[in-house]
Amino acid sequence: QLQASGGGLVQAGGSLRLSCAGSGRPNYVMGWFRQAPGKQREFVAGITWNWGTTVYADSVKGRFTISRDKAKRMVYLQMNTLKAEDTAVYYCTTRSGDISTKTSEYGYWGQGTLVTVSS
Repeated sequence: QLQASGGGLVQAGGSLRLSCAGSGRPNYVMGWFRQAPGKQREFVAGITWNWGTTVYADSVKGRFTISRDKAKRMVYLQMNTLKAEDTAVYYCTTRSGDISTKTSEYGYWGQGTLVTVSS
């Protein structure tokens, strides 16, 4: 569970789509975070399972899109116009309640997937 996949090496300006198996539970949210080498883990995007409400970090707005497929219980992160600074290990996570941008408010973390953007 919470196994992120879809990472890889891509050139700047390119695209990748990350996937993660969702909880499928009502009143839960799914979030994507990332951690670059030597930096703290940071919020990227979140989505509510029930209504599909989304929240994005300013750094990815207009480039990344988070979505969920209820039937498949999957969450996706479509990443377009990738930049070198998007290079990081990406993690998906979940919590009950509202979308939070704080790492400390998520208790379930899976193995991340590495995204490397070459400039």
